[in-house]
Amino acid sequence: MVSGAVPGSDGRLRCGWAVASADYERYHDEEWGRPVEGEAALFERLSLEAFQSGLSWITILRKRDAFRRAFAGFDPVAVAAFGPDDVERLLADPGIVRNRQKIEATIANARALLTLPEGTTLASVLEDHRPPPRPAPADLSEVPAITAESTALARELKRLGLRFVGPTTAYAMLQATGYADDHLRGCWVRSGRDAGAPAIAGGGPPS
Repeated sequence: MVSGAVPGSDGRLRCGWAVASADYERYHDEEWGRPVEGEAALFERLSLEAFQSGLSWITILRKRDAFRRAFAGFDPVAVAAFGPDDVERLLADPGIVRNRQKIEATIANARALLTLPEGTTLASVLEDHRPPPRPAPADLSEVPAITAESTALARELKRLGLRFVGPTTAYAMLQATGYADDHLRGCWVRSGRDAGAPAIAGGGPPS
């Protein structure tokens, strides 16, 4: 994997990991590091990051539509109502990652989101653990996999009843949803943001 910003398919400089495939490039340009609104959208990102654990992110990206169909669009209310028959249905679905622990954790996490204390949302928990701004990394060696904020976030999510979200997954979540900006120095997304350009409408770097 290239460590610095390199030209993509259109010649614009991108984070090195983003040029490995068209799927990565599109995800990098349109989603990664951009704010995500709504509990269902955040729940989807959290769930997909958990499913990615131990796998390549490209695997998750290519199965994303199937995940959305299988998990009712990641509507927490719908997923929280899943029962044993749904678990067996999901384990038989070749379109997703058929891991019982991750499937059961996703259902448990939906139920946990529905029982958050009054005034607490997944968005507010993420905001409470937003890392302070730091200089743009020059290459991937300067991008952390775990931070003090992600360790604290993982601890808080666990306290709130969520599962399968360790410090590494928590930091990937912060990166993916724009709470941490790890676009590299020279990357066109980072350069445009630093220059005040509006973001495109629309989640360490994917492994």
